[in-house]
Amino acid sequence: MRTVAWRGPGRRCGTAFLLALLLPGCGAHREAGVTLRFWAMGREGEVVQELVRDFERENPGVRVVVQQIPWGAAHEKLLTAHVGRSSPDVAQLGNTWIAEFTALRAIAPLDRRIAASTVVRPGGYFPGIWDTNVMDGVPYGVPWYVDTRVLFYRRDLLRQAGYDSIPGDWDGWLRSMEALRRVAGPGRFAIFLPTNEYTPWIVLGMQAGSPLLADDGTRGVFSGPAYRRAADFYMGIFRRGLAPTVAGASIANRYQEFERGTFGMYISGPWDVGEFRRRLSPAMEGAWATAPLPGPDGPQSGLSTAGGSSLVLFRSSRHPDEAWRLVEFLSRPEQQVRFARLTGDFPARVEAWRDSSIAGDPTTRAFAIQLRRAVPTPRVPEWENISLKLQYAVEAMVLGGARTDSTLAALDREVDRILEKRRWLVARERGRAAGARP
Repeated sequence: MRTVAWRGPGRRCGTAFLLALLLPGCGAHREAGVTLRFWAMGREGEVVQELVRDFERENPGVRVVVQQIPWGAAHEKLLTAHVGRSSPDVAQLGNTWIAEFTALRAIAPLDRRIAASTVVRPGGYFPGIWDTNVMDGVPYGVPWYVDTRVLFYRRDLLRQAGYDSIPGDWDGWLRSMEALRRVAGPGRFAIFLPTNEYTPWIVLGMQAGSPLLADDGTRGVFSGPAYRRAADFYMGIFRRGLAPTVAGASIANRYQEFERGTFGMYISGPWDVGEFRRRLSPAMEGAWATAPLPGPDGPQSGLSTAGGSSLVLFRSSRHPDEAWRLVEFLSRPEQQVRFARLTGDFPARVEAWRDSSIAGDPTTRAFAIQLRRAVPTPRVPEWENISLKLQYAVEAMVLGGARTDSTLAALDREVDRILEKRRWLVARERGRAAGARP
């Protein structure tokens, strides 16, 4: 590099000017404040920026840069960012991913921050939803919005079949489906159960008392008596001709066919509330409704999945205190209500459900009941992989005619293979714990 010598009376001034450019505190301009990187997915990534502006006004000197990520690319992008040490400070994380990112030591434990918080309190959330964020007794995420599965049904058709509401137990539900099938006529069905959706199948299993995985989440128990009971009920719906036996989601437009009466019931989540209102004709207003899922032994056993997304802090964040302030801000009940109005998502905070815009909607009442009966799927990193095997098993039985016993036994073998490394890790930890005892 070429060196320029300063000469003459301007030498001291020039030297001072050069130092001012190079050294902090000597008149140099530095960008003040903190910049937080916040990754959010889909529609949530679009609308959260409106809330973030208010956070920035409350916290001068803190700037939040929101990056919207498509759901289809989110999982891989988050993993790549963790490996490449370029993770955001705060991120939206599907709550079935919490176990995986905890095992990778990518996200920070929040137990101490929650214990000191006046905003985030476990009692302010639906218990099953909160539990999706807890690994070995330690919370790693804060629920942001929630979902669960309920029953969407044609109220008018059910009345024609002689029922004013959905029965609360399996036997009554099955009878109502048979009655609905009779009044519907040829080529029509009581319920649509897409074979590319495994969730209704595992919901029935959890209702029947199956833990899905046993021995600290190291082995499948799908061939056990509890899950077998659920599988028999599920397959019985198809064998009785109450549901169409079609590949995947082969009904091209389920909203149109629902309106036509091709089927009268469908298990789905809160995202379909808006879709039903947009896609069904005005004539259908008041003709459909939602109900909590029936259970094998009555309403209280009518469990469903605890879904949704959570807010997490990445361990690599350089500004964890400011990042936590953002999580607390987005967790306030009033911000939860605003977020729900902007997105159509259901708020995670129980207090937010008292707002008239939510409590006054009759369609949401079934979700409010169901969320109190929501339970997490097994909190193991391998669950995403296991869920694919569940889908293949459903398709083999419904479309391929595979026997229930052999399918469930094969499913357990496949799940045990997936969990082989986890069994080794759990056995090692047990051995260490035993060796540490006096």
